[in-house]
Amino acid sequence: MAGYERHKDDVLRRLRRIEGQVRGLQRMVEEDTYCIDVLTQISATTAALQASALQLLDEHLGCCVTEAIGRGENEAREKVEEATRAIARLVRA
Repeated sequence: MAGYERHKDDVLRRLRRIEGQVRGLQRMVEEDTYCIDVLTQISATTAALQASALQLLDEHLGCCVTEAIGRGENEAREKVEEATRAIARLVRA
């Protein structure tokens, strides 16, 4: 089971909202909206994606990593390394 299973509807709701923001960005460009206004909306969309990523990371640490700790050191180490790689990808983005 995915770590976000308990909050799956919330995750999907957030992602649908972000999808709407991206469609809005496309519309803004199609309508030749002022550059700074488009950039402002891109910033808001990026922040929404980052917030979603942090929520998923929190769920992963709170569920998947915690469960792996209970199963033993090797599994725990794997899950922590996996989380570390995910954090590194988020920081680079």
